[in-house]
Amino acid sequence: MTTTARHIIRLRPREGRRVRAGAPWAFSNEIVMSGGPKSFTPGTVVELLGDDGAALGTGYFNPKSLIAVRLLGPPGADIGVPFFVEKFARAKALRERFYDTPFYRLVHAEADGLPGLVIDRFGDTCVVQVTTAGMERLTLDMLEALDTVIAPTNVIMRNDTASRSLEGLDAYVRAAKGDAPPRLKIEENGVRYFADPSGGQKSGWYYDQRDNRAFMARLAKDARVLDAYCYSGGFGVLAAANGATEIVGIDSSESALALATAAAAENKVAERCTFMKSDVFETLEKFANQKRHFDVVICDPPPFAPSRKDVEAGARAYRKLARMASAIVAPGGFLMLASCSYNVSRERFAVECAAGIARNARGAALIRDAGAGADHPVHPQLPETAYLKALAYRLD
Repeated sequence: MTTTARHIIRLRPREGRRVRAGAPWAFSNEIVMSGGPKSFTPGTVVELLGDDGAALGTGYFNPKSLIAVRLLGPPGADIGVPFFVEKFARAKALRERFYDTPFYRLVHAEADGLPGLVIDRFGDTCVVQVTTAGMERLTLDMLEALDTVIAPTNVIMRNDTASRSLEGLDAYVRAAKGDAPPRLKIEENGVRYFADPSGGQKSGWYYDQRDNRAFMARLAKDARVLDAYCYSGGFGVLAAANGATEIVGIDSSESALALATAAAAENKVAERCTFMKSDVFETLEKFANQKRHFDVVICDPPPFAPSRKDVEAGARAYRKLARMASAIVAPGGFLMLASCSYNVSRERFAVECAAGIARNARGAALIRDAGAGADHPVHPQLPETAYLKALAYRLD
């Protein structure tokens, strides 16, 4: 898209400070909405100006969204195939510094300069998630650039996230190129897993926990390990491959447990792995009543606070999980608690975890305070992109 006759969006007086400081968004209450902007088609590429007329950047605009403008580049940027080629090549080069195999998050939205776009790479298959009207309108250019830089055999558009409705977009899943295989093989931390790119959660796999899985696996040798909310076996199978004597994985999804079982067999650790469909809180209570203990307990739940109104209830749930999980950790054992709820701050999460552990009169030492890996970079002006928290403790 060229800059010819590009629409203009102006900020209201005294509303340019955040954008000038590097924020990639302008909210609807910060811009002049009277006149033309209300009639602009959602996703229109625009020039953002300050109230003084100074050009601040190029982005796309949605008059129906709270986040009205999402910036793509500097003033006058040409948003087309070459733009995406440069962004993808830069993102790929960063990942290749850290990962020897082509299994990683290739694009992480604003942190890679591409708001509304997430791409996970599974070898010769890419799973693409578009969450905004602006990126939806740029999809053809984006896919052409992806073919230039990555040349995947398969491209799956996994556009079924709830956030699309906020942008007035329909939900759909389809293959934009090639096929949509029902099962993909993944290589991570020297172990092979399986993912369902069309029907699984998110893109079918959680690359964000890669480093935390590797850390916990170092504690697993000769250990009894409980992998709660195990999904498709990310923590548990790696722990087994690193010498754990027993793995118990719990999840509510039969399809995810089938993938975990397949991964255990693929890595020849099936005889040490038991995966069960069950409610985690009920199972933790049952194990406590049975006085059953584990040397390593890992809890990686779905978001307990998916929105701001859920923060207090979510915080209570994290405290309860910490209390119940720490009750079944053997003396001298290890507990990892994770949260992907960006609405619950890292500080609040740590407070709730510590309080839950303390309810069992357990002494604890925090040995790891981490987030996602390098393929999930964080935009310095968007704390939301640092959503993942992972705390590991040694318990007395």
